[in-house]
Amino acid sequence: MRSWSLQRFFWVALAVAALLGPARAQDFPNRPITLMVPLAAGGGMDFIARTIGQKLSERLGQPVLIENRPGGGTIVATVALAKAEPDGYTLLLVPGPTLTTNATIYKTLPYDPRKDFAPVALTSQVAFALVVNPSLPVQSVMELVNYAKARPGELIFGSSGVATMPHLAGEILMNKTGIKIRHAPYRGSPPAMNDVVAGHIHMMFADPVTSATLTKDGRVRALGVSSLKRLGVFPDLAPIAESGIAGYEATNWHMVVAPARTPASVVQKLSAEIRAIVAMPEIKEHIAKIGLLPLDSPPPEALKTYLDAEITTWGKFVQEIGLAGSQ
Repeated sequence: MRSWSLQRFFWVALAVAALLGPARAQDFPNRPITLMVPLAAGGGMDFIARTIGQKLSERLGQPVLIENRPGGGTIVATVALAKAEPDGYTLLLVPGPTLTTNATIYKTLPYDPRKDFAPVALTSQVAFALVVNPSLPVQSVMELVNYAKARPGELIFGSSGVATMPHLAGEILMNKTGIKIRHAPYRGSPPAMNDVVAGHIHMMFADPVTSATLTKDGRVRALGVSSLKRLGVFPDLAPIAESGIAGYEATNWHMVVAPARTPASVVQKLSAEIRAIVAMPEIKEHIAKIGLLPLDSPPPEALKTYLDAEITTWGKFVQEIGLAGSQ
């Protein structure tokens, strides 16, 4: 008798849970949402998070709290999200390499990019400007390529660190043109740019906003941008793909993700709201002003397929250039 009662209680509990589950998702959100940023305050990602967070708060009727959680090259915040309650109240705005190249570059990674997260929406694309020291006698991308071909291994390009996107941008340039240039990794972009300006190294792929200012001042010469589209802060600078290297693209993206097992209805709701926000003219303008490109994100299911393809594509390239397991 007792066994039957427990069994009946079990099935009733399951039925109630089934009924309450959709209700909870339908009522989402009924308390504040935390949107984590894996970098310190003040950068482009922080700007994007606060811009979207404010609009999301207005549309959902609940506060969206921005929490900067830097550390471990974005790994600290990413692990925190993977361990968070999968209820949609904790989100992360993450840069592409955290979920793509990291999967191959690191010998061990404390999260699984394919299994631990539910993609919500893309927000923006990050491109870079290829800049050289003005003393280098080149005025175009192809002049740089020809100059480098005649002097294999003599030119040095800087980056913000091994396996960062500015580093991979240089590797892609070598891969597509057959030139040989040496890589000098720095602890961040500013010191690398300082050495380009000073003439200690010859070139780098750099933040377009900083590059535009330094180009205007004559301290560097910009040759092209790494995206397939022109950038708002560099409207007259053509993409490298249009400058003689067909198909060249070296970009990063920002994506909002939730913990895996977050209810699909919650993910869909958040995705729809964020995509609507990014589509607003004023938000597109804000994103363009900081040198980024707004992205029209696919819905969650298609975004998951896109992420899987990105992990595979970048993984193959990282292996091809010998960086697999280098960290």
